[in-house]
Amino acid sequence: MDVLACALLVCGLALLATGALPAHAAGDVAHRTVPLLAFLATVIVMAELTGRAQVFDVLASGISRVGKGSYARLFGLCVLLASATALVLNLDTTAVLLTPVMLAMAARVGITPLPLAMTTVWLANTASLLLPVSNLTNLLAADRVGLSAGGLAARMWAPQAAVIAVTAVCLWAMYWRRGRRGTDGYVPTAAFRPADPVLFRTCALACAGFLVAILVAPAVPLWVDSLAAALVVVAAFALRRPHELRLSLVPWRLLIMVPGMFLVVETVNVHGLHSLLTHAMGTSEDAAGLFRSASVGAGLSNVLNNLPVYLAGESSVPDGNRDQLLALLIGTNVGPLVTPWASLATLLWFERCHAAGVRIPLARFFGTGFVLALTGTTAATGALVLTN
Repeated sequence: MDVLACALLVCGLALLATGALPAHAAGDVAHRTVPLLAFLATVIVMAELTGRAQVFDVLASGISRVGKGSYARLFGLCVLLASATALVLNLDTTAVLLTPVMLAMAARVGITPLPLAMTTVWLANTASLLLPVSNLTNLLAADRVGLSAGGLAARMWAPQAAVIAVTAVCLWAMYWRRGRRGTDGYVPTAAFRPADPVLFRTCALACAGFLVAILVAPAVPLWVDSLAAALVVVAAFALRRPHELRLSLVPWRLLIMVPGMFLVVETVNVHGLHSLLTHAMGTSEDAAGLFRSASVGAGLSNVLNNLPVYLAGESSVPDGNRDQLLALLIGTNVGPLVTPWASLATLLWFERCHAAGVRIPLARFFGTGFVLALTGTTAATGALVLTN
């Protein structure tokens, strides 16, 4: 990941220096990425310090006790929790805040962390179709097709239900079944008591305030909410444990990777991505046309990144082709599961796993992600076709 981050930034700057990327296009990239980088830096610092305040250990202990030692029950709870978080909040927040909960749970009850980690990253992406707030691409799509939150939910409930079901089946078969986890059950732990109750309560309230702010004030930029919460958490640590405030808390890898990725993708967009998407997706809204648009969105998202691919694809869809746009949305939301850079949520998840010392086998990640991307996109697009 370090090599990839540096390579992307060097490549992006080289494209700008040689004139392959026009200066005005680079300015547009900066305008889009600065708020994003502010959100990334502040929300990850908040999550890291909140974890050190043992907020996630308390939540993980509670979930494991509700599971009562049953892997099947724990699996159902994790699927419901990850799906609800992605639906009601958004996939990026799910990746940042839920990943530490899942990893803490694995550590508390002594089970392998990979199934819980994969539950988080897969459902953060696949359970983000229903509401405008669930994904930035949804906000763009709802505005383009003139759908309210209720209108988008009414059109996308079937695709969302279909892909969550497929995700649950894939998770159980590939990560949760006994042959993968090795045991029949686990031993729930007693209620966890944080070492510093004052720090715990302050950080827990800051996280809760962040989540409430997202829900009640969707017009406020995410980076403003995350900055406010991070400042509260940093202030609490400055008073209680100042020695833990270090520059290493800042996610330097992502702050290098994201600008480089956007510079490279913008260069590709300037030099023909729009024309390529227009030709690849076509203009048909029959079943074949919808599957075609979803497939293009999913495939290119794994090569580039789902947000710039959606933006480029949206401009290639004719006005009035609402279902074609929604099929593209399915592809760019559900499909980016194969490569680490395909969605920002996956990058955030990798950062949280890296910080927790959890190793993700990349070959297995690619292979299982490809299976879910293919089956999930097909199921969701099929549901869109059937409910047309």
